[in-house]
Amino acid sequence: MCVGVPMQVLRLESPFAVWCRDASGGEALIDIGLIAAPQPGDWLLTFLGAAREVIDEQTAAQIQSALAAVAAALGGEHDLDAHFADLIHREPQLPEFLLPAKESAA
Repeated sequence: MCVGVPMQVLRLESPFAVWCRDASGGEALIDIGLIAAPQPGDWLLTFLGAAREVIDEQTAAQIQSALAAVAAALGGEHDLDAHFADLIHREPQLPEFLLPAKESAA
């Protein structure tokens, strides 16, 4: 399984790398060769030591919550609703590309 981990930029190391902190407080040197240069405080979605995209703080929090849910499930918890507060009590929504095509008025 491939899992992207949100990390917050702490400081620039070089034009190609930044130091970041994850939710547990661990720090790592992250390759930024695939994205535009981030600034300290920015959130990155990382995978295998490389930034894949810049994300906002809310998205980072949602991903961190989902990762916590996976850890809780592996630990035997069954009630995971608190980890998905943004999804509870809302109807599922199809992504735009799966919606039926709109007919144009003739």
